[in-house]
Amino acid sequence: MADIKPFRAIRPRTDLADRIAALPYDVYSRQEAYEKVKNDAYSFLRIDRPETQFPEDHDMYAPEVYEKASLMLQDMIRSGALLEEEREAYYVYELVMNGRSQVGIGACAAVDDYERQVIRKHENTRAEKEEDRIRHVDLCSAQTGPIFLAYRRREGIENVVREVMRGCPVYDFTAEDGITHRIWIMDERDVVERIRREFAQVETIYIADGHHRCASAVRVSRMRRKAHPSYTGEEEFNYFLSVLFPDDQLLIMDYNRVVSSLNGYTGAELVERIGRRFDVTAMGDGIYRPQHKGEIGMYLNEVWYRLQIREERYVDDPVEDLDVEILQKDILEPLLGIKDPGTDDRIGFVGGIRGLEELVRRVHRDAAVAFAMYPTDIHELFAVADAGKLMPPKSTWFEPKLRSGLLIHKIER
Repeated sequence: MADIKPFRAIRPRTDLADRIAALPYDVYSRQEAYEKVKNDAYSFLRIDRPETQFPEDHDMYAPEVYEKASLMLQDMIRSGALLEEEREAYYVYELVMNGRSQVGIGACAAVDDYERQVIRKHENTRAEKEEDRIRHVDLCSAQTGPIFLAYRRREGIENVVREVMRGCPVYDFTAEDGITHRIWIMDERDVVERIRREFAQVETIYIADGHHRCASAVRVSRMRRKAHPSYTGEEEFNYFLSVLFPDDQLLIMDYNRVVSSLNGYTGAELVERIGRRFDVTAMGDGIYRPQHKGEIGMYLNEVWYRLQIREERYVDDPVEDLDVEILQKDILEPLLGIKDPGTDDRIGFVGGIRGLEELVRRVHRDAAVAFAMYPTDIHELFAVADAGKLMPPKSTWFEPKLRSGLLIHKIER
């Protein structure tokens, strides 16, 4: 069963929350990060991307870069811009996007649960991407960006959350991207005990977003356990910062594909070859959005097509039956020659937050064909993780994004 514990968060002074909170470090390119923090003394992106405090040609992975992150974090604590909670608490974290509310619980999840696969993943991580966050967490002795976790809804947890949300939030602001963020503190003893008991009945938790941050936190924990062989398991380095959402509240958007060439086919030839495996219908020049699982939209030569997956194609496998996997196995690899979508520079990925209009723009600018996907369902993700399998690259796009710097988890050295 899951060990989800309260913690003493380091968090912004109330009047500075909107200035400190920052989108996750990995949504920005290096140049974008420099532009974002220019002349900004508060954005937490300065700490999450400390290379921005050095000349642009400076080695972003040099030791002094991570040391700078630690120094800036300590400076913000000393100045009072960041405060440390006096007692352990859980945190209700609400995000509102386009009028839609999504409510999770800020807490710490157990490294041992990750190791025992109580907390399950659905994608692999790359060692070089892990290494950056390992050094950041280790030098700062803090986890600054929460991992986005999901679990099957429990009414007992929802009842507590509804009670807490009747009170006043400690933070309530709308960021520049239009997303509203509200946080309530849950530190009353009886409330804390109720939440912990409820999570102790949850059999499985899933990483929705943040696999690299999670893997890095786990590796730092292993390092500190090795350095402290008499550890008890109660130390903060045995846990990692998370926000946990019930499955019925999550919004997964489409994650679409653009391909730069037709691999020697003409448009008509490609449509004919696809028609051997899919039921193909020309939909005209108006944007076509897939209406359900099993439909894929294709934009080619200024015409939208509906590609319907045939029933006989399904093989009752949680990965093989994903729309994104069928696209890969039946079109991208055999027809367009893209064997590894994770490394082939002929394919690009467009998150659903950009809209299908972005696919049209890309085809008119630098791509030959675009594919619009129906969003992967959260229970498809659960099924893949439960089977111990991995989803294809870029299968899910979660919105809205959690902000870094609102809840920070300090770990001992």
